[in-house]
Amino acid sequence: MFGTSGIRGPVGEDVTAELALSVGRAVGVDADRAVVGRDARDSGRLLVDALSAGLRESGTDVVDLGFAATPTVARSVSLEDADAGVVVTASHNPAPDNGIKLWQPSGQAYDGPLREAIAERVREGTADLRAWDELGDRERRDGADRHVEALVDSVDVVEPLSVVVDLGNGAGGVTVEALQRLGCEVETLNAQPDGSFPGRPSEPTEDNCRSLASLVAASDADLGIAHDGDADRMRAVAGDGTYLSGDVTLAILAREAASEGESVAAPVDTSLAVDDHLADDGVTVERTRVGDVYVAERASEAGVAFGGEPSGAWIWPSETLCPDGPLAACKLTALAAERPLADRLADVETYPIRRDSVETDEKGAVMERVSERVLAEYDDVTTLDGVRVDLGDAWFLLRASGTQPIVRITAEARDDDRAEEVFAEARDLLLAAVDE
Repeated sequence: MFGTSGIRGPVGEDVTAELALSVGRAVGVDADRAVVGRDARDSGRLLVDALSAGLRESGTDVVDLGFAATPTVARSVSLEDADAGVVVTASHNPAPDNGIKLWQPSGQAYDGPLREAIAERVREGTADLRAWDELGDRERRDGADRHVEALVDSVDVVEPLSVVVDLGNGAGGVTVEALQRLGCEVETLNAQPDGSFPGRPSEPTEDNCRSLASLVAASDADLGIAHDGDADRMRAVAGDGTYLSGDVTLAILAREAASEGESVAAPVDTSLAVDDHLADDGVTVERTRVGDVYVAERASEAGVAFGGEPSGAWIWPSETLCPDGPLAACKLTALAAERPLADRLADVETYPIRRDSVETDEKGAVMERVSERVLAEYDDVTTLDGVRVDLGDAWFLLRASGTQPIVRITAEARDDDRAEEVFAEARDLLLAAVDE
């Protein structure tokens, strides 16, 4: 039922009011108080109502933040002395989808055991329904102000900048308010909340952020910021209009966050460029499974100063274990005020990465055969998430998609010829496993 980022799927098919009611009842079994919120999708209104009904039937008091960014809800769990947080959102998914994501008081998403416990309760119909005089209350609150205050307190912008913020018709308005309080001049794109995402697709990819890049390049703006629908992701554009890749953004943020002897958490498909950029400062990279929930789990460990996913999820464990797009926006703006992003980008040496995928209806069996073959032929193999082979001067990863009938291939080296060679090697291994 749960993917790496909660429950997601088409409304009326995978995601229904009945499901939301069941999740509310399941969470309510051991929660006396819960915080709920939703993104801009219109379907979120009825899903929050159903979710809240399930919680209240269980005697759980509900603090309803209404339309709110996912990190606003996650931060509010502890602030409201609640036992759980629930966000109705499909994050960067397209408009027909919606979903449900659960949060612990620490700000961390529900981990594997907690997700499985909720899923089992939903499957079994487990609930702790109360009598008429023991039902939970529902109060409506605004959590944005406290989130903004935390953002302003977390950074020091030495010289106020001009920033363009592309909200993607989503819930990231706290970024605008925080930057303005920090003294920045802010211009917005796609600022009207609209769950049909008319301005651009919700995911802030390079293709979807072309308008932002053009505006920044053509104006006197110092940088651009882009969020997805629920603002847990942040991507950026330098003052010259260059879109920062996820790996480069990770390298820049991690180098500022971590000190010598510390480490950062990043998924198995992260570029060698991050390792090399941090090595000069004595900072190491600890690989995790793909998914911000796994990055957060590793970031919660001692000695890990930062966690990030190249897709745009950034975690400062000393502040919150939730990927906080507005916090990342303020941190990056503070760095740009000290030194332009274009200069920082130039410091990160990047390498050629090759990516492709192969369709198969038997991806589980294919990955078993791939694992056997790779473990027999290579010395430095990691099976944390898929099969990752470290060749010293290069690496490749074969990993089954969690949502599509494909196996993904990623290969990287420090020069083009070697990258092509390693990619071909990985592809041949995968095709041989498919043919079997």
